[in-house]
Amino acid sequence: MQTIGICRFSYPGDGGFQVEHASLQERMAYLYAPARMAERFATFETMLLPPLKAQTDDDFTLLIVVGDSLPAVYRDRLEAAVENMPQAVIKAYPPGPHRKVMQDAINEVRRYDGEACLQFRMDDDDAVATTYIKRLRETAIDVLPLAAKHRHIAIDFNQGYIARPSARGLEVAATNAPYTTAGLALMFKPDLRLSVMNFAHMKVGQKMPTVTIAGEDMLIRGHNDYNDSRQKPGIRTPKLTPLDPTGKAHFKTTYNIDADAVAAAFAKLSAS
Repeated sequence: MQTIGICRFSYPGDGGFQVEHASLQERMAYLYAPARMAERFATFETMLLPPLKAQTDDDFTLLIVVGDSLPAVYRDRLEAAVENMPQAVIKAYPPGPHRKVMQDAINEVRRYDGEACLQFRMDDDDAVATTYIKRLRETAIDVLPLAAKHRHIAIDFNQGYIARPSARGLEVAATNAPYTTAGLALMFKPDLRLSVMNFAHMKVGQKMPTVTIAGEDMLIRGHNDYNDSRQKPGIRTPKLTPLDPTGKAHFKTTYNIDADAVAAAFAKLSAS
């Protein structure tokens, strides 16, 4: 059963942002600002990639969508970050309607092999447990009879953490909020060309049957000043506390994330 994870890496699309910009040029200037890109790489390299590289089931595709305007220095660094990761595919597109571009990108890597397709989405500061692909595939097999009756269903691993990275390491808060990326996956019938990016993740429960798997730490939702969802006024800030030694060990075991490596990456940003 093909499993695809998609990460939009500073793609300057039309739509897909809660805070709009006056022009495409303004959007690209914001997305490609050196300070922002340095932080995006810090989270991508120390939070998103380590657990994906350590998956106990390595049969998946990580689709990284970038703009064809991404400066060469960033494209080179991105390629270097996934050089030894055979699951990673980088696709560059010109600016276009956000959802359509993402749908087209996913359909380019879909096999359409007569089996259902599992898809999940990640921002560049999100993470999943090292057992995520294995557990997702196992759950998908368990719910095949339900999936056969519907065009798409959602499989929601809802437990994990909100995490804020900094030069101090990781400050975290436990979460079990429903339909949180990246623990949420959609399962599509074999011939359906829709994608996970065609649905607002918080509203999937209004669009399709959902199956929630609780009690397993499976996701990390990144929290930082560049989160698009945090740019509007009135956004609640969760109460975060620093990881203690036990928490650091748990993050390493569960997510293959080294909190000290996160701290070092962000300390380097502060020093530059």
